[in-house]
Amino acid sequence: MSTAAFGTGRILKLVALLVLFFGLWFTPVPEGLTRESWHLFAIFASAIFSVVLNIFPLFTSSLVAVALVVLTATLTPAKAYSAFANNIVLLVVTAFLVSQSVVKSGLGKRISLLVVSVFGKSTLGLAYSIFITDTLIAPGFPSNTARGGVLFPIILALANNGGSTPDDDKTRRFGGYLMFCGMASLAITSALWFTATSGNPVGASLAAEQGLKIDFGSWLLASSVPCLVVIALLPVLLYRLYPPGITATPEAPARAREELRMMGPMSGHEWITAITFIIMITGWVLAAPYNLNGTAIAIAGLATLMISGVLTLDDMSQQGGTLVTFIWLAILFGMSGQLNEMGFMGYVGERLAVGLEGLAWPVAYVALLTAYVFLHFGFVSQNAQVLALLGVFLDVGVKSGVPVALMAYALLFASSYFSVITPQGGSQNIIFVASGYLKQGELYRLGMLTTIFCLLVFLVIGTPWILWVG
Repeated sequence: MSTAAFGTGRILKLVALLVLFFGLWFTPVPEGLTRESWHLFAIFASAIFSVVLNIFPLFTSSLVAVALVVLTATLTPAKAYSAFANNIVLLVVTAFLVSQSVVKSGLGKRISLLVVSVFGKSTLGLAYSIFITDTLIAPGFPSNTARGGVLFPIILALANNGGSTPDDDKTRRFGGYLMFCGMASLAITSALWFTATSGNPVGASLAAEQGLKIDFGSWLLASSVPCLVVIALLPVLLYRLYPPGITATPEAPARAREELRMMGPMSGHEWITAITFIIMITGWVLAAPYNLNGTAIAIAGLATLMISGVLTLDDMSQQGGTLVTFIWLAILFGMSGQLNEMGFMGYVGERLAVGLEGLAWPVAYVALLTAYVFLHFGFVSQNAQVLALLGVFLDVGVKSGVPVALMAYALLFASSYFSVITPQGGSQNIIFVASGYLKQGELYRLGMLTTIFCLLVFLVIGTPWILWVG
């Protein structure tokens, strides 16, 4: 194949990728790191770089990366493949499979028609309905991944009923806009409510070591103003950044009510699906206080739907994208976890933090928060970053003179809203990414711009608010 046929642009990108990889690989290992941790970083960073530049799909980059880490003895096979049995990875994949029942049974169409009958005069109205729904249910869900499993089938049905399919470029952006609104909503509502994600109490316990006691009320007081500003403005911003194509649908509410009338009463499969979801949601809400396993709840729900005939093996076999998602998520989740276990992430955080010591506290505060947010490029798990870096950054901030409450809350809220910075930045994203409505380049662009917007809101509006109420 000629260079012209292969694409001169892609050749240059491949050269840049190889330069990055070999440059990192053969760079002397920094003091304080092991050779294996540095080589793992070289492979991981190169894999992400190849996706950002659209050299290879995420799946291909992940396969190459995991092969390299094992063949170069950077990781043992057991460590490299460990995340294939990870609870979170299995929960994401199972939730995606379960969500298909909402579409197949017709329940998703019924719910989406109800939403359209109320909010459906415009695409922007549908976007706000997603944010409002998530805001209302978030305090009862200690897992944003589980919450994504509730929102996704409704959003998918809204996209389908709007005539949007992943394979049609003329209509895809309508579904893509709604899908990314779902991802963004999960990020900001997790920052709004103390109980909206498991990482919040973990981070609060680290803040307690600095003498700051945080409970549900104090968290909500500090988060309310910046989070509500983001919720109010973000659907409009995304609407401008990613025009959905379909904008005004004034006849949609009346048409939706007519379709609901024609659908008649709920079918048996709709009832089974609805009851199964209610039981699953109840289980997820009660998971923390009663020590229930969220993945087992999802698997039990999937088994129920298959036993009842709502879903079949044929339905499972048609979800080829689910297997692809499962593989790349498990690979990246495992590599990110190993970087953390090897101390690489903590090392980077400490080096950055130490370099900021001695600065005026407002400068140190902005620099620490910005660095903390953009370091999430290297993490697949929000909780992993909280455990690896939040305590370090908080300690340096306090030593630099930043008020404890301000530094703690800023880092805690960032630990949620930075989840959309990459497609793999939070496990709750994956179910929306796997829908196929958004291309990799779109996900990285929208994720970066959304994260920057949230960071600016929390710096400009959140900072004076937290100083006042904290």
